[in-house]
Amino acid sequence: MIQSNLFQIEDETPWEDLGNGIKRQVFGYDDRIMLVKAKFEVGAVGDLHEHHHTQVTYVDSGAFEMTIGEEVRVIRKGDGYYVPPHVIHGCVCLEAGTLIDAFTPHREDFL
Repeated sequence: MIQSNLFQIEDETPWEDLGNGIKRQVFGYDDRIMLVKAKFEVGAVGDLHEHHHTQVTYVDSGAFEMTIGEEVRVIRKGDGYYVPPHVIHGCVCLEAGTLIDAFTPHREDFL
C-alpha cells in the first residue's frame, strides 16, 4: 500500500510549481484518498479536464469562476464544490487564493 508520512508540516512540504500562476502542495494520501492544496495567482486558469477520481474541494481563500459540467458559478472563501468522476471541470482565478482538494482514489499522477 502506498501512503504518505503521518504528518504533513506546511513549512516542510514542498510546493510544485505547475507554471502559469499555479502551485501544488500534496498532503496526506494512501491508495484510497489524497489531500492537495492548490495556490492560484489572479488570472491563473485551471484548464477544463476530467478524471476518474471523485473530488471535493474547499475554497480556503480567494475567488474563482468554477465550471462543473454545464454549470458556472463564482465561488469564494468558505465555499466548496463536488466533482463526480469523469465530469469536465476547471476554473479561472478572480482573486488570488488557495483551494483544498480531496480525491478518491489518490491522484497517482500527482506523485
